[in-house]
Amino acid sequence: MTKLRWSLMTASTLALAAIAPALPVNAAKKPQPTGPQIVMSDTFRAQMASAKAALRSGDTATANNIASSLMPSSDFESYAAAGLRFELASRRSDVQAQRLALTDMFKTNAVPVAEAPRLRFLAGYFSYAVGNYDDALAQLGYAKTLGYDETDALLLTADIHLRRGKPKEARPFVDAAMARERAAGRAIPAAWYDRAISLAYQAGDWDAVGRLYRERLALGASRGEWRSALANAMTTPGIDKQAMLDLYRLQAANGAMASERDYQGYAAFAEKSGYSAEAKAIIEAGRSAGKLAPTQPATAQLFKTVSPKAPKEIAALPAMVAKAAKSNKGDAALDAGDAYFSLGQYPQAAEQYRLALSKGSVDVNHANSRLGVALARSGDLAGGKAALDQVSGKWASVAGFWSVWVDQQSGKASASKQGATPTG
Repeated sequence: MTKLRWSLMTASTLALAAIAPALPVNAAKKPQPTGPQIVMSDTFRAQMASAKAALRSGDTATANNIASSLMPSSDFESYAAAGLRFELASRRSDVQAQRLALTDMFKTNAVPVAEAPRLRFLAGYFSYAVGNYDDALAQLGYAKTLGYDETDALLLTADIHLRRGKPKEARPFVDAAMARERAAGRAIPAAWYDRAISLAYQAGDWDAVGRLYRERLALGASRGEWRSALANAMTTPGIDKQAMLDLYRLQAANGAMASERDYQGYAAFAEKSGYSAEAKAIIEAGRSAGKLAPTQPATAQLFKTVSPKAPKEIAALPAMVAKAAKSNKGDAALDAGDAYFSLGQYPQAAEQYRLALSKGSVDVNHANSRLGVALARSGDLAGGKAALDQVSGKWASVAGFWSVWVDQQSGKASASKQGATPTG
């Protein structure tokens, strides 16, 4: 279950506080402006005072004996006795007994109006804890009608729906809880993101999957977390093949290439996209990292295929640049930029992307996305961020992931200048 953000103030606090020994006897029957009317016999008052003293000293056995012997004769006495049972059940972590004690409180008319919403929420929580989900939802609904509409109630409702196998019903409550945290300027726990991402994934809401992953990564992420996020982003239906290649490139830029599958997948995709030199470099990097064996069949064959093509690609670059300069349209410059980009020659790539954009007749989102990466990887983090921010459409998600990376590089650079230890 998602950890709920609430602190459990026992319901007996009100009841026990109401019969403190210092309270004058003649005040016991006076109506209380903000709470229940306190009507107790002297005997009952003395018993509750003894129970309170025993609880303070940690003598739960004595307090339990007193609770068993109580014979309430008024509405408030019944409320106070239930409160004492609740406290004792809390101390022994008996959820079922806590829930029953709350039921007994609700049977009285002595529950303080100000505390009723929260106590109903607690009733919902304890019903949830013992597996009575119907009652849990009913109590949470009741608590909301009384004014209890806190984030913990949203998360608890979501978890109940999930436990009942209804992710579609759970998702709006998780989203609402996260929206509240954002609006309040509070950091959202990583576990909440994990839950929201899972729900969005099940719903096939790929825009939300990407957005939530990017928000989560922006909090600071390990290489493993980057790898997981990008691997899931690669499963987005209809993703542009060139954009998907850039996700592999981002995985490598984060040092998140962790397995034979990672290197093999990246190399194969680069080769299919027409970048033999890049495929060759990835295989060599995988072998150097000990993730790919030279005898591994698939990559050994791929390496044999791309090795003779790689130098020819590099030799063809001057002709591509010349063609781009003469063309009235930007498509040739975009191709040249992509070729330089695949080789990690980012300043040259940025120059060609700018030329492509100036001449037009190109996919501006493709060009701006890679221009942003090329500038950032050339050291111009601000320029890279500005270009990435202009990307929309099918390239927006990929550009967004790279934008998170750029922000983190900027943070590290700033921390380094200040002499601090960079994080993230």
